[in-house]
Amino acid sequence: MFHPLSEPTNQGLSDRRRFLRAAGAFGAGAALAAAMPGAGLARRALGAERPPENAAPNKRPLMQIGILLGTFARPTVEARLDAARAHGLLCAQLSMDCAGLAAMPDHIPPELADRIRRAAEQRGIALVSLHGTFNMCHPDPSERRAGLRRLHVLASACARLGTPTIHICTGTRDRANMWRRHPDNDSPEAWRDMVACVREAVGIARQENVVLAFEPEVNNVVDSARKARRLMDEIGSPHLKVTMDAANIFHAGELARMREVLDEAFALIGKDIVLAHAKDLSRDGDAGHEAAGHGKLDYDRYLSLLDASGFHGPLLLHGLSEAQVPGCVAFLREKLARVASKRV
Repeated sequence: MFHPLSEPTNQGLSDRRRFLRAAGAFGAGAALAAAMPGAGLARRALGAERPPENAAPNKRPLMQIGILLGTFARPTVEARLDAARAHGLLCAQLSMDCAGLAAMPDHIPPELADRIRRAAEQRGIALVSLHGTFNMCHPDPSERRAGLRRLHVLASACARLGTPTIHICTGTRDRANMWRRHPDNDSPEAWRDMVACVREAVGIARQENVVLAFEPEVNNVVDSARKARRLMDEIGSPHLKVTMDAANIFHAGELARMREVLDEAFALIGKDIVLAHAKDLSRDGDAGHEAAGHGKLDYDRYLSLLDASGFHGPLLLHGLSEAQVPGCVAFLREKLARVASKRV
């Protein structure tokens, strides 16, 4: 079925040039994006490789502030993109429910994907990631199979959407809520099922020439950077990388060791980060639910570690209301300027 979308607003050539100068690249996903047919603006904007380790720090580009597009409640994708652009945001993560489909749909009409891509390009916004989370450790194998089938639907639409990366999670043994911790998450059976599901998902990603970026999260089976490293090593594929959300990696009692936990995480998986999230936390032992700058996360340390790892890709705001967007964007810009000023 065709999904009519509103007509795009015009953007000047200077906006497009400004975007191309400003938008960052993100490591391993960039090479795949460059090969993606029809990737348009996102392919061009995200086509550069992670800079060499011996590159002068002041020559490295900074990461780019973006947002999860669902932050903006609007009737059309175009209106959501307009809202992002109005805040000066030049990259975004798309969820298909922003276009009137399920977040994990059974079908994406090609004409809808084409129009979303054109709308983003005309506004100078790179769709850097597609939301693709499902419970990869659900105790019911049929649930995992259904998730994999829908993931393939998303992956096969990425070329038309111009989106080189799909954001995923590793899931939980909880049957009802994939963001709720379950005692069996630490069982060998949970790890076995999750790895098998991730391996199939990576096969889909390889077939469709995209990157899957999973997020270590305290309530999921991969609940730490150590387990993230273990998963990366077991799968051993350039199509599997990391989404880093520093607000989601603190187990109960670990906030007092924040610097140590962050440093260890980046030592283990820093070079595999292709997406970064920007939100905050008020306590440990759970995922963060606060807007960036409204909690206890040491953003100076977080952003300096991202920068030192060579990451200069999308830093995506989420977990915030639309009213909080201007303040959070200003907060991140100030913190990123501080990171840049400390480069030598």
